[in-house]
Amino acid sequence: MASKKVAITLDESLVEAMAAAARLGVPLSHVIASAAERELRLRAGRAAIQEWQAEHGAFTPEELAAARAEMAATDAEHLVGAGAIAA
Repeated sequence: MASKKVAITLDESLVEAMAAAARLGVPLSHVIASAAERELRLRAGRAAIQEWQAEHGAFTPEELAAARAEMAATDAEHLVGAGAIAA
């Protein structure tokens, strides 16, 4: 994948926190790229939800509750699988 160098302006405390992560072995460019990718995925997901609801109507409270429960269960599975939660 091709890379391009860019200049950005960030809050000083954010830069300090990212520099601390970089000292722990996480390249600063990786931290920023990951954040940008996450933001773009969230925007695409929100757009897809708006498009679906425009065609099919708003989600019901029951549908939202079921989706939240499913996401929580998936998060828990991944955290346990990654060893982030001790048994």
